[in-house]
Amino acid sequence: MNDYAELHCLSNFSFQRGASSAQELFERAKDCGYRALAITDECSLAGIVRALEASQETGVALIVGAEFQIENGPKLVLLCENLEGYESMCALITRGRRRVAEKGTYRVTREDFADGLPGTLALWVPAMELRQEEGAWVRSLFGERAWIVVELHRGPDDARRLQSLEALGQSLDMPLVAAGDVHMHVRRRRTLQDVLTATRHRCTVAEAGALLFPNGERHLRRRETLSAIYPCSLMEESVRIAERCTFQLTELKYRYPAELVPEGQTAISWLRHLTEEGVRWRWPQGVTPKARKLIDDELALIEKREYEPFFLTVKDIVDFARSQGILCQGRGSAANSAVCFALGVTEVNPDTHELLLERFISVERDEAPDIDIDFEHERREEVIQYIYRKYGRERAALAATVISYRGKSAVRDVARALGLPMDQVDLLAKVFGWDRENVLEDNLREHGLDPDNPLIQRICRLAFELLDFPRHLSQHVGGFVIFDQPLSRLVPVENAAMPDRTIIQWDKDDLEKMNLLKVDCLALGMLTCVRKCLDLLRSHHGRDLSMAKIGADPTDKDTYEMIQNADTIGVFQIESRAQMAMLPRHRPEKFYDLVIQVAIVRPGPIQGDMVHPYLRRKRKEEEVTYPSEELRGVFERTLGVPLFQEQVMKLAMVAAEYTGGEADELRRAMAAWKRHGGLEKHRDKLIGRMLEKNYTREFAERIFEQIKGFGSYGFPESHAASFAQIAYVSSWLKCHYPGAFLCALLNAQPMGFYAPSQLVQDAQRHGVHVRPVDVRSSHWDNLLEPDATSNGGYAIRLGFRQVRGCREDVALRLAEVRDRMPFADVADLCARAGLDARHQEALAEAGALRGIAGHRHRARWAIAGIEAQLPLFGHASPEEEDVSLPPPTQAENTLADYARTGLSLGPHPVRQIRGRLQAVRCVDSRALRYRPHASHVRAAGLVTQRQRPQTASGVTFITLEDEFGPINVVVWSHVAARQRRIYLEARLMGVEGRWEQVDGVSHLIAHRLIDFSSFLGDLDSRSRDFH
Repeated sequence: MNDYAELHCLSNFSFQRGASSAQELFERAKDCGYRALAITDECSLAGIVRALEASQETGVALIVGAEFQIENGPKLVLLCENLEGYESMCALITRGRRRVAEKGTYRVTREDFADGLPGTLALWVPAMELRQEEGAWVRSLFGERAWIVVELHRGPDDARRLQSLEALGQSLDMPLVAAGDVHMHVRRRRTLQDVLTATRHRCTVAEAGALLFPNGERHLRRRETLSAIYPCSLMEESVRIAERCTFQLTELKYRYPAELVPEGQTAISWLRHLTEEGVRWRWPQGVTPKARKLIDDELALIEKREYEPFFLTVKDIVDFARSQGILCQGRGSAANSAVCFALGVTEVNPDTHELLLERFISVERDEAPDIDIDFEHERREEVIQYIYRKYGRERAALAATVISYRGKSAVRDVARALGLPMDQVDLLAKVFGWDRENVLEDNLREHGLDPDNPLIQRICRLAFELLDFPRHLSQHVGGFVIFDQPLSRLVPVENAAMPDRTIIQWDKDDLEKMNLLKVDCLALGMLTCVRKCLDLLRSHHGRDLSMAKIGADPTDKDTYEMIQNADTIGVFQIESRAQMAMLPRHRPEKFYDLVIQVAIVRPGPIQGDMVHPYLRRKRKEEEVTYPSEELRGVFERTLGVPLFQEQVMKLAMVAAEYTGGEADELRRAMAAWKRHGGLEKHRDKLIGRMLEKNYTREFAERIFEQIKGFGSYGFPESHAASFAQIAYVSSWLKCHYPGAFLCALLNAQPMGFYAPSQLVQDAQRHGVHVRPVDVRSSHWDNLLEPDATSNGGYAIRLGFRQVRGCREDVALRLAEVRDRMPFADVADLCARAGLDARHQEALAEAGALRGIAGHRHRARWAIAGIEAQLPLFGHASPEEEDVSLPPPTQAENTLADYARTGLSLGPHPVRQIRGRLQAVRCVDSRALRYRPHASHVRAAGLVTQRQRPQTASGVTFITLEDEFGPINVVVWSHVAARQRRIYLEARLMGVEGRWEQVDGVSHLIAHRLIDFSSFLGDLDSRSRDFH
């Protein structure tokens, strides 16, 4: 049997062409005994790092390549012979991708190949109609580095095709080589490949015709099969070519830019200088011995790992943001860095927190440090463009994010490709929805679909097969890669969908695998909110505060009392249902309690059964004990219970004498073991070393099981401390300035868990007055207006940003002309503000014209009489007789409020139908508070949220809202499955179940769900689902 290397193979990163993953392809290649496998995705290296991982796992050699269809020219497969060839191919892909505006396309011309792309091998893939001129052109450029590809797929003319190609090769003096044009690992993927082809061409499989492959031969065929098809010499040639391709992705070397170092300085001397400046700023009374040692040790490690330019770049970015008044703060593992604290990148003080440098960088770990910086979400683009200006687009780009098929997108594409009518496609998408675990026959029937229908069964099977396939590349939320040379020598670069953005073709996992440094410039809405709130305090309350001033002494009793009462709607991190349920039990009373609160509602502590022991100890219901006196220092601050990653690492370092690098390796294994295994190898090492230190085997094994309990938990103490600072500042602002906080929250939308309607109602319950949108006084943003009867002395005037369909430029123009002269009437408003019919209707429907036109019916009548004016006639509309119109009913006003602003300042919608709800025995949320624990009740409310946290084992938290406040509902998975349609689609939901009140936390445990949505009529109420 002949040896063989497949030289033309597409993975599923040739989006909607390849029908198999790199892992599947390499496993199949190993099973078939291939010598090597080339991954040649079309004008892309997006999947090549995954191919590297699959190659290393299976032992099948990887050849790096790509396929190109040249404009008005031949199709070529290029293979990288060496590093020079890789760099040439990256540059070619970059040119091809960047010269087109349409995302996902490329254009390469013959001129792009003029230099012969040194270091690459070229395989010419002739079209069915052979063109000798194309082959001659390829031969003239690549010389002895060019081959003619012979791809035979059991067609009717294979023998004649082979003869023609052999003759062509002789006339051009070009050797022939066998290849497979592989699109799938096994034949049975043919059906999925047909679906992908139809999807790519935006037609059905039935309409695709010749676009589809005639058979399933484009898979990785066994060598005995290939030997029966190809001459021996062609298969041997594939192996010779494979042996020439010696390039390995591991040869790539990353170098960070060094231009931030002034002349006469080295990178480390300049970093030390800036750090010492920061030390004097952070510790004006003199640095503590503890912090001094941490900084010195860390600088020595940074120098050894040659990370100085990375830290200098991050410092430069943060300095730019602060110079522009943009709030920012570092977090993540970087918050373990005392140097980052000194440089002003992070805010976690090493004197008040137990930092563990090894969580950030270590001698043993050959992995780049990770620094995440949050910026105000509305101003992060300024930072991004600064980085592009500083380093140039050829040296800086965002990392990619791979957008993969999920339930809805998979079933939609498959169903459309198989010809299902669009109304049934929509129904089927609802069945799949967000939940891939429970596509049940009952749910199909519930939506009017027959689960026994062969077409429906086929669609479901193929949709599940398509799940998690890459669909397209998008841009990472903020991960920047910066290189000291053109990035296109390292990885291809392409245009992002957003203007003025470029992305590389690798995602964050690829970067980690290739050990490339990235700086995460992330967007955080709460920073925008805090900055806007501080501006309001400065302008309206005369208080010049900052995050640093508020957070410098986090001991305000009123703030902690508010937090203990779970009065945290709108604040950072501790506003979710799970957090609010924990707050009355935990009762944070100092900042470190808040650090624990941020971290405790996470998979690690919950799945490791550490939450309840900690709570019992904090409430003095259980004695505080420690695993050993030696470990007291590790666990003392968390009352003997391991809650943070750093504690697990320190435990290993203290009890088992792990080095810092070994402890970090344990941390990484701990984070991945449920998906990839790898934690068990630490079992013998950890237990063995603990036995050597005279710990009992029982104790050592119990410790190891606790470590396993952390599972995929990835929340370090330093990260929790960073978030806790923002949580405290936002809580302080809400507690002391609820009006300004609401105003800032609304002006920073969209962000957080809650819609504007819930935020406004929460503020109203705190005594803050909210005034409607009004063309006489509103601006684009929401504003504060003096009001002595409102909590804080100011009411909120809703801005035009709350009106659906109102553009910012129109609102700004309206406010500008109004400020010069008030509007006389609706005609004057429309003429001077230049309102088109759409904006006239939006403002009338929103009730914004009430001050100059009266109620909504009059406003609609007024705009109906507005005509487009010609200059000859000026701005005046013909005068008409006043028409008497009845005012809208309260129900009509509420419908219009919700339709145009998503909220109503009038009576709550549920209050208006309370009589109907009482008739079906539904109690309100106020009455619920007085019901005894464990009583059976029925309640109803608008659905405002559906949440299903990772930690909740299939439980969904649904928040209902009535005229008196929220009702927290717990829906177990079996109830959700049984009443799936109501569970997912009801707008007004009734719930029968058990009312529970424990430790100040109230829940309604659902036994049965009822859909009362018909009571609402056309009310446009929207919930935030699975946010």
